[in-house]
Amino acid sequence: MDLSLSEAEIAFRDEVRALAASAFPNGETFDRSRAHEQRWHRALLDRGWAVNKWPVAFGGPGWTPTQSFIWEREMMAAGLPTPVGGMGPGMLAPILFAYGTPEQQARFLPDILHDRVRWCQGYSEPGAGSDLASLRTRAVLTGDHYVVDGEKVWTSGAHRADMMFCLTRTSDEPKRQDGITFLLLDMHAPGVTVRPIISIDGRHMFNGVTFDGVRVPAGNRIGREGEGWTVAKGLLTHERTGQAFVSLSLDMLARIRLAASGLPGSDGGSLMDDAGFAARLGWAEVELQALAMTELRTLSEVEAGGAPGAQSSMLKLKGTDIVQRVTEFFVECAGPYAAPWFPETAGQRQTIGPDWAQPEVTRYLEARAASIAGGSDEVQRNIIAKHVLKL
Repeated sequence: MDLSLSEAEIAFRDEVRALAASAFPNGETFDRSRAHEQRWHRALLDRGWAVNKWPVAFGGPGWTPTQSFIWEREMMAAGLPTPVGGMGPGMLAPILFAYGTPEQQARFLPDILHDRVRWCQGYSEPGAGSDLASLRTRAVLTGDHYVVDGEKVWTSGAHRADMMFCLTRTSDEPKRQDGITFLLLDMHAPGVTVRPIISIDGRHMFNGVTFDGVRVPAGNRIGREGEGWTVAKGLLTHERTGQAFVSLSLDMLARIRLAASGLPGSDGGSLMDDAGFAARLGWAEVELQALAMTELRTLSEVEAGGAPGAQSSMLKLKGTDIVQRVTEFFVECAGPYAAPWFPETAGQRQTIGPDWAQPEVTRYLEARAASIAGGSDEVQRNIIAKHVLKL
């Protein structure tokens, strides 16, 4: 595989950098506020890049896998989100492409494209996380509506979401996967209650969501009743492919090298001069490059019309391992300054130590959850054993 960029790809990279610079000029940085999200999304829409992984038929730019690879690396380096809009563009939209009716596509995709509706994912439940097929949230068809009762947990972004794509049980089949149905549910409907779950890193990202007689139009069902498990598997492969964290890990490794070069080591030089530290960092970089190649191969296969399949589990499993180890390097570099710093806690701010150290323990704590989110490491190993090793 030729890893060097062609002249056209270099020109594309420069075009991406120019767009980011024009959206936030004069040294202004993206601050994750809604106003900045909307400004960035308008810039992407004007350029035709708001949904870069969508098929051309649905408004995507028709990029090659290498262009997508360049885009994600440049956006991570610039500190910009891609895409804007949370789970709608990257997770629900591919499901609508594959399983939605033309009417559903026309109804839901424009609001996702223009970031008018925010989505969250209703999969995990108390007692039904890794064993998702044991979910108990019940949906009963009554006339032209489903009535939904039950509970979801660890629902990312539910407190900000307008809609949820949700797995529900519509029948009790001997094979549990056969009784599951995929519904699109209004988070503002009567009977929906959202309660916050504050995670160990101090953030309010997760939530518990309860449903008490929530009415969902039958037209919001994706696929046929009882086929939600098939739909869900397709969605999870897209989620897990995106959890390789290659761009994030590459960015962090570059910042670790910069930080370690300015820290004292054990022999009078910098920490980067320490043979043990440099060797461990170098090995992580080698593994990350191998993961990046696997990601590129997967993107190429998807571009050719294939599906990620078990490769998404490989990417997710190895990506989790690497991103967790990389955050540990930051904690090691920060040393005594590696104290928790919670940006959402008013008035709590670290006043000593280098600026780069402030958020890194928060990121380290956040990365611990990567072994579970999107399917636990044990689930990924089982998928690989079954579908790759044929065990």
